[in-house]
Amino acid sequence: MSDPLFDPGDDAATPLEPEERAQLIPTYITMRAQLNEAEQINITEADDWAFARKRDVLSERFLQNLHKRMFRKVWRWAGTFRTTERNIGVAAYKIGVDLRTLLDDVRYWIDNATYPPDEIAVRFHHRLVWIHPFPNGNGRHARMAADLLAIALGCPRFTWGSANLVEAAETRAEYVAALKAADNHDIEPLLAFARS
Repeated sequence: MSDPLFDPGDDAATPLEPEERAQLIPTYITMRAQLNEAEQINITEADDWAFARKRDVLSERFLQNLHKRMFRKVWRWAGTFRTTERNIGVAAYKIGVDLRTLLDDVRYWIDNATYPPDEIAVRFHHRLVWIHPFPNGNGRHARMAADLLAIALGCPRFTWGSANLVEAAETRAEYVAALKAADNHDIEPLLAFARS
């Protein structure tokens, strides 16, 4: 059975550009399963770091540091905004502006109790995925950032379908469908999925 390294395995995964692929750090990785395992080990370490103390999740610098922590042992571009265009996300040149707008919006939502805390965190997650600031890992990054925000707002971490979304195809499909519903201004499926 073939397991090509850069075949994302589903249409919802963001393909990497050749120059981004060339920045893979571990030289032993030749199979997708090895890449997934290396990334997950790094993400687990980042999780321990991120939740060890209170963090200012509504900081561009923190969000970049979080991504870097999540992928720094796997990708040289970890924590760096993408410079290439994608079939998803804002134009690369708009990432900084759109991210600052999102952070300002979330602060406003919190200060004015615009939405309940869970909804603020889920809307933050959705917009962060929609901006798609990094070459890859945006969903995993946005889920951890939303978890941190939920905790800061006095709520427990989300369960996000109670599965590893890289490996659980059916659960990942449900997550992607919920994101697409949110793209069309229906946040309810994503709210439900986040606590499922």
